[in-house]
Amino acid sequence: MIINKDLVIVGAGPAGLAAAIEAKENGIEDILVVEREPVAGGILNQCIHDGFGIVKFNEALTGPEYARKYIDEAERLQIEIATNTMVQDISSNREVTTISPEGIRTYKAGAIILAMGCRERTRGAICIPGTRPAGVFTAGVAQNLVNIRNIMVGKKIVILGSGDIGLIMARRLTLEGAEVLAVVEKLPYSSGLQRNITQCLEDFGIPLLLSHTVTNIEGHERVKSVTVAKVNEKEDPVRGTSIKFDCDTLILSVGLIPENEVALNAGIILDNVTGGASVDENLQTSIPGIFACGNVLQVHDLVDYVSAEGELAAKSAVSYIKSIKTGEAEITVKAGKGIRYVLPQTISADKDITFSMRVTIPSKRKTIVFKDGEKQLKKKFFMALNPAEMVRIELKSHELKDIRGLEVYIDE
Repeated sequence: MIINKDLVIVGAGPAGLAAAIEAKENGIEDILVVEREPVAGGILNQCIHDGFGIVKFNEALTGPEYARKYIDEAERLQIEIATNTMVQDISSNREVTTISPEGIRTYKAGAIILAMGCRERTRGAICIPGTRPAGVFTAGVAQNLVNIRNIMVGKKIVILGSGDIGLIMARRLTLEGAEVLAVVEKLPYSSGLQRNITQCLEDFGIPLLLSHTVTNIEGHERVKSVTVAKVNEKEDPVRGTSIKFDCDTLILSVGLIPENEVALNAGIILDNVTGGASVDENLQTSIPGIFACGNVLQVHDLVDYVSAEGELAAKSAVSYIKSIKTGEAEITVKAGKGIRYVLPQTISADKDITFSMRVTIPSKRKTIVFKDGEKQLKKKFFMALNPAEMVRIELKSHELKDIRGLEVYIDE
């Protein structure tokens, strides 16, 4: 039996919950949110540090506090959230197959919003040589064990990768009594926000080793040491620079990957750089009626923008369900010099659009330029640009009028 739903949302994290609430407030009654975890809220439930909601609510909330605001509102609006439920398959004609303790079900959706979030890169993904002892964790798993299950992961710790989760875990583990010997970063700059470098490392005297990587893991039953070496411009270890750290734990904070397996199986076109779907300004994917938002679309720096993206996806899904015609997204947006990627990838240019992007390397006193051919449409100056921080720039519809193409680049 196929169950009809106006809107099916995959994921009850910050993007999915924001999308569900926005859709409900815009007149969509029959909504189902599918969540594989036992509770809604996503990764926020284990992020007990504050700093969430400054943009959205103008106050610094912890992750659970931020999630609770959306969960309470979803409950007030009587939005159906199916927890402990996995999405097994999504078809191009918007059928969603789920599996849960209640069995296998198939839903026919008027529209679908993908909000599955992302997962961490593991040791296998980066191929660190050495033995395979216990004591190697991804930062998110370590965070879950310490904050949710009250299990300490180690006493003497090295962290590989200076992404925000790794930086936050360096402070968290120090506060729990562990000795964090170093945070090691392969790049010549940190992958995390400056505020986290200051508050999580510098305030606790934890060294940050830039242009270094872990070259070996030693130990049999448990990690006994890791070897760290400097890397050259090609990120290859430099002979004679090795340092051995005696430790019992290695934590990996080496990048996040949007969870797009079901999207790929549905035939949705993915962006090779972001790992998320290619979308238009309505966040619609290459399959009409299927939209994407949050960290499954692009890995965000602030959860506030994840929620905002969920709300935009919901408004677009509502228009699709109500058969409100929107412009054809036929104009390609190109990431030019100094820009790693830019979203959306295609636009119709008949409405105001907020573009989000990341730069390739840190720089100071630079200008980001939008141009159509040789015609400059908009310029915005920045005192500093950092790959760890997402850049968001809005162009008004009159600035996009009659364009044939769009390129975004950094003006030297």
